[in-house]
Amino acid sequence: MMERLVGILEQVGGGLLLAVAAPILAPAAIVIAVVSGRSPLIAHLRVGHRGRALWLLKLRTMWDPVPALPSERRWVERIVAEPSIHLKSRDDRRVGNAFAAFCRRHSIDELPQLVHVVRGEMSLVGPRPLTATELDFHYGWRIPQLLAVKPGLTGLWQTQGRSALDWPTRVSLDIHHLRSHSAKAYFTILYRTFPILISGRGAW
Repeated sequence: MMERLVGILEQVGGGLLLAVAAPILAPAAIVIAVVSGRSPLIAHLRVGHRGRALWLLKLRTMWDPVPALPSERRWVERIVAEPSIHLKSRDDRRVGNAFAAFCRRHSIDELPQLVHVVRGEMSLVGPRPLTATELDFHYGWRIPQLLAVKPGLTGLWQTQGRSALDWPTRVSLDIHHLRSHSAKAYFTILYRTFPILISGRGAW
């Protein structure tokens, strides 16, 4: 009963945050669509709660310089391809332009994932949803423990270094969060997330 109540409260909270974020997200999506000539949103296949497929929504920040065909232009492009198991590069040439880099640094590209919170597919706080390859390579026997909870919009390692952290540290922080999860930890992570997003520290 309590879990159900918490889920409903999160969905309501996610809806309110989505409404607040809309004036930022909508113009950003229009700019991305214009400068990239492609769909402003992508949906990348990740592993969600209890192993369910999760098409993770993101604002597009990477694109090929070759113009897209008219038939390829739509609001959302689904991507199944597995990314590298290694960390993001600070100077990744696939990042479309300075505006795309700004969206990544301040996590504007992650705002569409509030839709998943409203649907009950994600939590506001929890381990980030990963690909099957990332899970297998980095989490191994810990995978069942990770998938037992809903993936989160933000989590412990997002408040303690973001892209600057190596994978062993991220895994350690995720497992620590799962083992010591509490209401206090939940709200502490939320509280610490906002100033980090505004400053853009540790992300690229």
